Amino acid sequence: MTSTAFISHRDCYLHDMGSYHPESPARLSAISDHLIAQGLEAYFVHHEAPLATLEQLARVHPAAHLEHLKRKSPQLGIVHLDPDTAMCPHTWQAALRSAGAGIEAVDLVMRGEVENAFCAVRPPGHHAERENAMGFCFFNNIAVAAAHALAAHGLERVAIVDFDVHHGNGTEDAFRNDPRVLMTSIFQHPFFPYCGADSPADNMLNVPLPAGADSEQFRAVVSEQWLPRLRQFRPQMVLISAGFDAHGEDEMGNMRLTEKDFAWVTDEVRRIAKETAQGRIVSMLEGGYSLSSLARSVAAHLRALADL
Repeated sequence: MTSTAFISHRDCYLHDMGSYHPESPARLSAISDHLIAQGLEAYFVHHEAPLATLEQLARVHPAAHLEHLKRKSPQLGIVHLDPDTAMCPHTWQAALRSAGAGIEAVDLVMRGEVENAFCAVRPPGHHAERENAMGFCFFNNIAVAAAHALAAHGLERVAIVDFDVHHGNGTEDAFRNDPRVLMTSIFQHPFFPYCGADSPADNMLNVPLPAGADSEQFRAVVSEQWLPRLRQFRPQMVLISAGFDAHGEDEMGNMRLTEKDFAWVTDEVRRIAKETAQGRIVSMLEGGYSLSSLARSVAAHLRALADL
């Protein structure tokens, strides 16, 4: 049995974009409640997410973007940055915790304290571009974690695997044409954010899938495209943008994956990580909005990470 860290923080529950917003605090509660009900909590090493520093964020986001978000942060009420993405008085702190979780996870894994880590955080991150908050995201948590692995730990090759139903446009924006980073992703297309399918950079393996895509199509992409490319790249760490909204029960998208698919792809990624990266994996929560399927999918993902 492996050692898996579970990183979260109460501040991540306080970010609230309104009572009808699908990216709600109930997502984290559903995950936590299900892990307790399944008797899984005791298997993980629990850590509180620290606050990311502005210097750590600046590896991905220019100072002007950080200052803009800080200025937008309200004292009261909710301020919309776009129709989908809003800040409440607790959002800035929650976003710092979410990015900080990935940094803490990288440090724990690189120090050998755990083999892998899962960050149960919100707001999510993979739509946040270098200079633009969007798609429920403010800082690009996975990109900040990858940049930290490269800058603070001297890694030369980091892979990012993204199986969210939406394309991780922000992650692509952060690392397009950076040979130190390979991104492999699937996403429903055409679908928000309506990019990723046309002429991606050489270090971006973007595989668009049609609405209704099922387990067989997903597993074929992973087996025939992702895994050979990952083995060729030989990453020293693998980061996972773990979005669970491609589940068939999730109404945010129109794909038909199951929790078994998320467990399977996690096992496959673990195999690569063991071959080339001493097992080092950092996984960060992205999407997943049907509370039941989200909770079950995260549990399946964690069971695979921890070899339970």
